Amino acid sequence: MPCFLKSKLQLGPHWYRSQLALASKLCIHTQCRINSWLHNQRKQTSLPMLCCQCECDQYTDKEEVVLWMNTVGPYHNRQETYKYFSLPFCVGTKKTISHYHETLGEALQGVELEFSGLDIKFKDEVMQTTYCEIELDKAKRDAFVYAIKNHYWYQMYIDDLPIWGIVGEADENGEDHYLWTYKKLEIGFNGNRIVDVNLTSEGKVKLVPNTRIAMSYSVKWKKSDVKFEDRFDKYLDPSFFQHRIHWFSIFNSFMMVIFLVGLVSMILMRTLRKDYARYSKEEEMDDMDRDLGDEYGWKQVHGDVFRPSSHPMIFSSLIGSGCQIFSVSFIVIVVAMIEDLYTERGSMLSTAIFVYAATSPVNGYFGGSLYAKQGGRRWIKQMFIGAFLIPAMVCGTAFFINFIAMYYHASRAIPFGTMVAVCCICLFVILPLNLVGTILGRNLSGQPNFPCRVNAVPRPIPEKKWFMEPAVIVCLGGILPFGSIFIEMYFIFTSFWAYKIYYVYGFMMLVLVILCIVTVCVTIVCTYFLLNAEDYRWQWTSFLSAASTAVYVYMYSFYYYFFKTKMYGLFQTSFYFGYMAVFSTSLGIMCGAVGYVGTSAFVRKIYTNVKID
Repeated sequence: MPCFLKSKLQLGPHWYRSQLALASKLCIHTQCRINSWLHNQRKQTSLPMLCCQCECDQYTDKEEVVLWMNTVGPYHNRQETYKYFSLPFCVGTKKTISHYHETLGEALQGVELEFSGLDIKFKDEVMQTTYCEIELDKAKRDAFVYAIKNHYWYQMYIDDLPIWGIVGEADENGEDHYLWTYKKLEIGFNGNRIVDVNLTSEGKVKLVPNTRIAMSYSVKWKKSDVKFEDRFDKYLDPSFFQHRIHWFSIFNSFMMVIFLVGLVSMILMRTLRKDYARYSKEEEMDDMDRDLGDEYGWKQVHGDVFRPSSHPMIFSSLIGSGCQIFSVSFIVIVVAMIEDLYTERGSMLSTAIFVYAATSPVNGYFGGSLYAKQGGRRWIKQMFIGAFLIPAMVCGTAFFINFIAMYYHASRAIPFGTMVAVCCICLFVILPLNLVGTILGRNLSGQPNFPCRVNAVPRPIPEKKWFMEPAVIVCLGGILPFGSIFIEMYFIFTSFWAYKIYYVYGFMMLVLVILCIVTVCVTIVCTYFLLNAEDYRWQWTSFLSAASTAVYVYMYSFYYYFFKTKMYGLFQTSFYFGYMAVFSTSLGIMCGAVGYVGTSAFVRKIYTNVKID
């Protein structure tokens, strides 16, 4: 317990109760346990015992262990969750303990911890004991029957360790339905720490209206050799994530990268060498011979290749947002490789939100500098678009789904306070940091320094083969990047939409690097073909050809939904396709930005090495 609270107890019972209430809210965050201290203070001050329980690492004998009831919902619809006591379960006799959301990610993910009311003490075994009875009228029976028909199961927590149990089952004919009434808990401990929890559901009782159903539980403690640091290993599935096909897909993508990089380097270096030789030979000709010669190729558009793109404000905002998404992805994966974020509820989402807000200057720097290079003057408007492009897309989708969640009374409904917190992060963190990045970008790298002078009048674009049209290049550009990641997409989808914990972030980092390399190589080849056809509209083409990877990912999500899952219902369907659209769009913006940055360096390089008259 903090020393300031101990030293000020003499201020009186009123101050004591107010400080305990404050400590009750803060104890989850500080991960401190104050029960034993409160017990001693109750003896010394003769004040009533105030209930404050914190989830903690270490316990003393006979110390209270809280069983939190989280959510209940259909097994096949993982995101369709409701409060545990939305079903007519009864609660134990112990006094209710309030739970406060630890993190923003926990609130956004619909964590709804409620005290079970069961009396569990550390190392204190409990024989089968009835803790409450359910008065089963027709309405309650119908609620349980509906839950059993839809394969409802629930989630609980003991010392941050998740536990799952099924509500009930039906007979073979589907006419009679049975409720599991006996929770048999077996808790493993190593020293004074809980390292393992198992639940066995027993006591099958037929659901008959106007009867009383007794709910019971028992607790058995056993010593375990599992280290506290390894207690989440049982929830991982190495046989799934480290399957041979996963290793083979990584190896296959890696070999694709080597082949593609080698092929692109060989073709482009050989082709460019010939182009340089031909252009050098043309420079040695007199004017008449040069006029009689055939002028074609990428050199002919040197006066237009650095012309500002169409819609420069939107384009620069997309590039800035894509660079920020790449930074967030890279940093979050590195943090996940170092820290086991899956051991804490909502920690991955909280980390992603914090990193996204902290990397807002990256968005402003790249977007602002590019907009300034293209001659843009309404930089404040561009800054607002760049700052709120991704948050508006995510929040708009989330708020739309939130209305459906509220209609279903699901725990996924975002509380109003959380909405206000997200809006405050956008207004008071993301926007100012984006402004700082924009100012730095405009002042440090916002001056046009192109190697070629831009002509005042745009050059006419000649006719070309149909397969050299930008629309065709855009459609074909995303095939190879998607081919390098689609196996990993299956594992990521399974971990998010099914009951798997993704933990192989080393694989994810390798796939991210492979995706970036393949994307840059493909966009360089596409841009070279486009410029060789004397079409200087390479900015949007390079971005969209890389971003088209998102279209293939979203198409794959349809295949995954219909053939790899058993999801159903309006809520789950809207949740799935809504957030898959957000994921695919974000991935496309990131790939587009990476492709453009790599292609821009390539274009600048080849025109720098050519002597232009």
